[in-house]
Amino acid sequence: MAHKQNYVDKMELTKQQRIASGLVSERFPEVLDIVVHMTYYQKGLNPVMMVRIVNFLPSRHAYFNMDCMVKGCADGGFDLTSVITKMIKNHKKTGKGKLVCNGKSEGLASDHASIDYDIMIKYSKM
Repeated sequence: MAHKQNYVDKMELTKQQRIASGLVSERFPEVLDIVVHMTYYQKGLNPVMMVRIVNFLPSRHAYFNMDCMVKGCADGGFDLTSVITKMIKNHKKTGKGKLVCNGKSEGLASDHASIDYDIMIKYSKM
């Protein structure tokens, strides 16, 4: 029962953080679209865990935190907020990089998961 309550609490916190982040159209009015291609990696025999594409349209929340997909990871994930904000500030259209999950859990290595990301941003003509 405690696990279910922890999950409900985590989901409520995430919901509050999404709302607090504001909409893409409010924070970045010059942005038409943000596309993030991610490949999730984990330690082990099959390192590629998942390939994912996330679209952030102006009507979506400007919440750029991606959860860690490794079971048992606590307080981890991948925060692309600073990457995307810096790209927009510098009016960059593309960016690539890698992030390592900083979550912790019993039995997990400190570098138990990572993502490679490729971000593309479309701007309105101003």
